[in-house]
Amino acid sequence: MSRINRAVLPLRLVLVALFAVVLLFQVLVVVGLQPGEDGPGRFTYLLWIVIPLAVLGLLCVQVVIVCTWALLTMVVRDRIFSEDALRWVDAIVWTIVAGLVVLAAAFVPAFIIADADDAPGVAAIPLLMGLVGSAVLLLMIVMRALLRQATTLRSDMEAVI
Repeated sequence: MSRINRAVLPLRLVLVALFAVVLLFQVLVVVGLQPGEDGPGRFTYLLWIVIPLAVLGLLCVQVVIVCTWALLTMVVRDRIFSEDALRWVDAIVWTIVAGLVVLAAAFVPAFIIADADDAPGVAAIPLLMGLVGSAVLLLMIVMRALLRQATTLRSDMEAVI
């Protein structure tokens, strides 16, 4: 068993666990953010914004997990240096962009809650997540360029051989 194959199995196990946890969070967001029994609270109107945004943001994470799984399958089959792999990486990049848009939309309700409750940390959470998401997006763009280069080099080598 090659070194890459020994790393793929644990990574797949982590991806399955992560997918399950994200799915659980989606359920908890929908169930847990419902207005309480004591009637509507001060920010109940924001729940109609926050719940769909949270579910969409977590859905973006799930899409990235599925794309990563597909790329791992290509690695195992030694097909990673192909145009198909670039399509999966493009899907990851565009999903991260969509996630950042969802996160930007979540900043407004977070800012309203932070301002009203004098809790600046609430507004800092989407900001921090946006910075991390932006770093991952830029990293994926660099990785895509490297994959493109490696794909071109491999096809050139195959043409020579």
